[in-house]
Amino acid sequence: MRRIDFLKLSSLGFVGLYSCGISNSFKQNKSLAIQLYTIRGAISENVEKALERIAALGFKDLEIYGYNGTFFGKNRSEFQSILKNTGLKVISSHHRTGITDKENGTLLKNWETTLEDLNYIGAKYAVCSYLPEAERSLENYLKLPEVLDNAGNTSKQNNIQLAYHNHDFEFIKMDDKKNFYDFILENTSPDLVKMELDLYWITKAGIDPLTYFENHPGRFPLWHVKDMEKGTKNFAEIGSGTIDFKSIFEARKKAGLKHWFVEQDSSNKDIFESISMSKKYIDNHAFFFK
Repeated sequence: MRRIDFLKLSSLGFVGLYSCGISNSFKQNKSLAIQLYTIRGAISENVEKALERIAALGFKDLEIYGYNGTFFGKNRSEFQSILKNTGLKVISSHHRTGITDKENGTLLKNWETTLEDLNYIGAKYAVCSYLPEAERSLENYLKLPEVLDNAGNTSKQNNIQLAYHNHDFEFIKMDDKKNFYDFILENTSPDLVKMELDLYWITKAGIDPLTYFENHPGRFPLWHVKDMEKGTKNFAEIGSGTIDFKSIFEARKKAGLKHWFVEQDSSNKDIFESISMSKKYIDNHAFFFK
């Protein structure tokens, strides 16, 4: 039995049933995925133990963050071994533009080397994750489509799809007609630059994601799924807040959804407790997987 199989069974109290084959009834066919930023504290302490805990909760797929020439301080071979040991698979990886961050792993510095490493670990998507405040000027926004298209073209040549991840600041009005998110959508190639839609941030900005699915069908293959607390608008466990996930997921085909990731940026509980609460809600609602 692989170590991770033992961990999963131990966490459920079923080790004694394994030899009888009864454990087969507990296998899940759902490819649950999580953005590892959710457990960044545990990652910083011990990446392999953190991933073992995620796998034991039933997650199979990952979105990673923080690549800077290494994966959480591990070279690609070491990180691939951890993935193999835990039975986890990387779907996508988050990266900055490099306009102000002069680091490896950004769209503007050693991007082809980054793509080689992502291919090595089996990732299919690279996502422009966040614009630091220094990049949120009109001048930088005007440059952004070219930066994204160029990185997207190089990515495509290396069998990786580029995407852009939103927060709420992209929905600030650029002029009387459009916001910055519209500007990015309209001035980048739909083939080279897809969108990773963060359902929390677009909702916090007061925008209905269904409107974007109608106006830009097929452009949103990746989603971040997290909830928003009523009143405070703080992050909440999935199902405990105000976001109407059912209506959003019913539009998944129009959006072009391929993969979605549980994420919770912060919590007033132990983060693994929060993840377990979200997972329980997901498991009890079939619309997440239709």
